[in-house]
Amino acid sequence: MLHRDIRYLKGVGEKRAQMLNRLGVYTTEDLLYLLPRRYVDYSDPYQVAFAPFDDACAVKATVLQKTNGVRIRGGRTIFKVLCADETARLELTFFNSEYTVRQLEEGCEYIFYGKIGGSMLHRQMTTPAFIPADSALTRRAVYPLTAGLSAKVVSNIIANAFSEIDHIPDFMPDKILSGYNLPSLYTALKNIHFPKNDRQLAEAARRLAFDELFSLQLGLHLLNGRQRKKSTVKVKSVNIDDFLQELPYTPTNAQFNAIKDILLDFKGESTMNRLVQGDVGSGKTLVAVAAMYCMHKNGWQSCMMAPTEILANQHYANVSKMLSAFGVNVGLLTASMKAKEKKETIQKLCSGEIDILIGTHAILSDKVQFTKLGLVVTDEQHRFGVNQRNSAGEKGENPHILVMSATPIPRTLAMIIYAGMQISVINEMPKGRKPVHTFLVGTDKRRRMFGFIDKHIKAGYQTYIVLPAIEENETMTDLQSVTKYCDEVVKPMLPHARVGILHGKMKASEKDAVMAEFSAGNIDILCSTTVVEVGVDVPNAALMIIENAERYGLSALHQLRGRVGRGDVQSYCILVSDKQNASIQERLKFLAANPDGFAVSQYDLENRGPGDFFGSRQHGLPLMKTASLCSDIHLVNAAKEASGMLLKESPDLSAYPAVKQRTAKMFENITL
Repeated sequence: MLHRDIRYLKGVGEKRAQMLNRLGVYTTEDLLYLLPRRYVDYSDPYQVAFAPFDDACAVKATVLQKTNGVRIRGGRTIFKVLCADETARLELTFFNSEYTVRQLEEGCEYIFYGKIGGSMLHRQMTTPAFIPADSALTRRAVYPLTAGLSAKVVSNIIANAFSEIDHIPDFMPDKILSGYNLPSLYTALKNIHFPKNDRQLAEAARRLAFDELFSLQLGLHLLNGRQRKKSTVKVKSVNIDDFLQELPYTPTNAQFNAIKDILLDFKGESTMNRLVQGDVGSGKTLVAVAAMYCMHKNGWQSCMMAPTEILANQHYANVSKMLSAFGVNVGLLTASMKAKEKKETIQKLCSGEIDILIGTHAILSDKVQFTKLGLVVTDEQHRFGVNQRNSAGEKGENPHILVMSATPIPRTLAMIIYAGMQISVINEMPKGRKPVHTFLVGTDKRRRMFGFIDKHIKAGYQTYIVLPAIEENETMTDLQSVTKYCDEVVKPMLPHARVGILHGKMKASEKDAVMAEFSAGNIDILCSTTVVEVGVDVPNAALMIIENAERYGLSALHQLRGRVGRGDVQSYCILVSDKQNASIQERLKFLAANPDGFAVSQYDLENRGPGDFFGSRQHGLPLMKTASLCSDIHLVNAAKEASGMLLKESPDLSAYPAVKQRTAKMFENITL
């Protein structure tokens, strides 16, 4: 019954089935999980005279008179319904809604929900929703809709489904349902659609949110190797004092602690599975190089995977320089390399001549084989798909895994996404690093801003200008294209400046050429999209301008801000936005006042949610419909505890096939 095609449910048929398909509903089960976006609350209606103007609210009134429909311009038919209570009269207006008006009976009392207009003496409401005043269900669901489907039609179809179903098989073990005081799945789904009171709705929402958090924890535990494998990578010595003493600077305490965590993992019985999390410029690369050097001293190879060729090239240059004194052979492998270069690199890797291979996803090619892979380092881990991240570790026999992320992730989210991983946090910046001063301005300050840019250019420094669009977009006319902005704004204002353009539609070789020119100091102003978020370090770049700053999440803005401030000079970030919306202004002012990436990411997560936090489903976090990773912290902890209990009993969930099937479904095409 649950897996029956939605076409065959009462009230659906072929035409409505196609509409429901557009909402992702193909079966009866899909329909039951088409969860309400919000609810209309009829439980505490106003008297007509005291209902607030221009606010959606509920009012109780009796229908006095209905008029026949009148044709108006445009071919529409207008219907008027006169209602009243003891305080005032209320005129209702409906368009092309003869069937709806017919349901209202003169002399009967209803609760109407809509926006009050008109005047104090002549109150009006247009196309309100309504229920009989004596209805038992005073809270009605509002659903995501598509053309041709009304909320009432969807609600009726869901009611028809429940009239045919009196039981839903529950994947959750009984001991968890009773242990955490959760209602059955059938009860939860019925009450999420048709709650009789606040308690029923809260219990239903809690159960469905628990389901998501529980399945999420299980899936990520399995993906991240919750069942720690016994290490086959034997490390005899973790003494890397020679490397640390050769450094031209003293690492921070946070870097030392992260290195210590990794070296202790190397000496352990199980394979390392560790995340090194730190702000942009906090020195994560040094930690990774220290780990790879330790592997080299013990006769093992390492690989380091970066999400872009620009970043891979940067790592190759930095790692080669840092290890040049120790005879470590570092190789590079990217998609844009010539076939002959790739072949030579792969041959050297197979023969053991290359100790450390740095590259992009090209490392995952079947042709790439290591002789003795001991460590896999993944940089900017959230930018890789889950399967990509896992397949890198399959190049060796249970190699140690080290993940680096410059996206500071709040602990609430990190404990879920990185379930099963140990976490080292680098929360100090290198000595001498100055915080980037951040300002919020409107476009009326643009001429003054360009004077500021000119001052920096004349002092010998460089500037990034970041824009959110590549081409003209008719539906978003306030977004500037990179090329148009360059031609119509930058060049007329600063005709003497050397200007470069960088965007995502350019070929990798073209991007690299532009970044090489910028890095070499041959470009004064680089107009770019967010592809510079992860790019080469340019210590001479001291100014970051972000146009239409309101279009970005705070975490993305913070990442962009981290592109400057890499040298000794005081650097600046200017956020440009004309949006006067209070919440937008509050967000941008928060960023301007807070240099700490962890504080910024926590604020971003709480205000935008995990989907916007990462920007894309490809980062491996399944879509959740009911659970909030911020406000549901107690539920997160309960789901973590419950999932841990099941994994302890059955590490591969073979003892709980229904749970495993549900978890696999949540993770779609990812193999668990």
